[in-house]
Amino acid sequence: MAADNPVKSLQDEATCPICLEYFREPVTLDCGHNFCRACITECWGGSDTDISCPQCRQAVQHKYLRPDRQLANVVEIVKQLSLKVTKGTGGERVCVEHQEPLKLFCKEDQTPICLVCDRSRAHKSHMVVPIQEAVEEYKEKIQAHLKTRREERETLLGFKVTAEVKRMEYLKQIEKERQKIVSEFQQLQQFLEEQERLLLAQLEKLDKEIVKIQNENITKLCEEISHLSELISEMEGKCQKPASEFLQDIRSTLSRCGKGKLQQPEEISPELEKGLHDFSQKTVVLMETLRKFKDTLRSALETKRGESLASFTQVNVTLDPDTAHRQLILSEDGKSVSWADTRQDLPDNPERFDTDLCVLGCEGFTSGRHCWEVEVGGGQCWAVGVARESVRRKGWIRLSPEEGIWAVEQWGDQFWALTSPATPLPLRRVPSRIRVCLDCDQGQVTFFDAGDQAPIFTFPPASVPGGRIRPWLWVGAGSPLRLCP
Repeated sequence: MAADNPVKSLQDEATCPICLEYFREPVTLDCGHNFCRACITECWGGSDTDISCPQCRQAVQHKYLRPDRQLANVVEIVKQLSLKVTKGTGGERVCVEHQEPLKLFCKEDQTPICLVCDRSRAHKSHMVVPIQEAVEEYKEKIQAHLKTRREERETLLGFKVTAEVKRMEYLKQIEKERQKIVSEFQQLQQFLEEQERLLLAQLEKLDKEIVKIQNENITKLCEEISHLSELISEMEGKCQKPASEFLQDIRSTLSRCGKGKLQQPEEISPELEKGLHDFSQKTVVLMETLRKFKDTLRSALETKRGESLASFTQVNVTLDPDTAHRQLILSEDGKSVSWADTRQDLPDNPERFDTDLCVLGCEGFTSGRHCWEVEVGGGQCWAVGVARESVRRKGWIRLSPEEGIWAVEQWGDQFWALTSPATPLPLRRVPSRIRVCLDCDQGQVTFFDAGDQAPIFTFPPASVPGGRIRPWLWVGAGSPLRLCP
């Protein structure tokens, strides 16, 4: 057969026994067999021991692969020769085995054949038709499939348009609610500021009246004290004089000493005292009203939040080891994940994150309302949230909705919502447990401090698009993250 089909023989010699294609970067093993560099590397995988030739099974002592440049040149020559043979037949494809034009089509094997193949034992009992007739037949089938695929694409485009319309409606509704809240609180703030100004003005008026009375009393007291001081000084001097001088003008002296009575300071008028008392009572009522208002508002918000949380189904989430970065160690029950200094010897499968320290949950959600909790403990570097199942696994990933990730993060003593750009979160306390609430129907995800149910951050409706959504964790150095049962 080699003498009858030299081109076929050359093609066989230039073909890798693993991928059955022309050699790409051919390398030679110690046993003399040749393979594509990528094929033999993938065949051996990450194993450093017990490696052997896939063709003869002879053990290979080390992974040194010698490039076979001469074979690479032969492959290029075979490619050019095959191209010239094809061009020599007028541009028609030819049978690899018989070098004859492919003018027939075997419906049994679903492949073009030549006239020699048709007479051979391999196709003797098969149904064979002219290749042009087969082209027309299969073209009709392809056109039918093409029509169906186009209709499906139009349907999906319709779904996309509907989703975009709903998204815009949600965003308009959110903006309307935002304006309503801002307007109501502005009015409430204006009312409170006006009442504050009125009360402070009344208090200022009372303050001025009391200060005026006190100033007048102090002035009168100072005048009386000065007068008494002069009179005392005069009498003390009088008592020191001789008898003849002491008795001189004694009547006038006694008259001045006996004149007048001690004047009591003017007290606050009953009207002013009543006004002060009434103002104090009004302040007490106002403070009590504001306190009740705050308590009522807080209670209503907590009740509403509780009703909202009750509508979510708690799910039992476990971590998917096939997606975990090699420096992440998962517990046997798939509930806990921690960071390691060195990479584990794990296969670099397509699902695994190879650069960012991420892991996905096994569970995926396409509809409904679901929630789960993650213990973050005292860790200083972590991120918790959800990710699109198709999120990129290889290379550096920008942790943002554009990459298909919706999450919150702690980095040192800073908290962030991973928006674009990231949004700082001024939390009242450091959360030890995060509740993740995913609403697939609304396309929304919300995060709560599971300790006191305080909201942390909400990605608005329609921000999480359709498709399968899975739990997502990013783990830095420090305490492990654990999914609560």
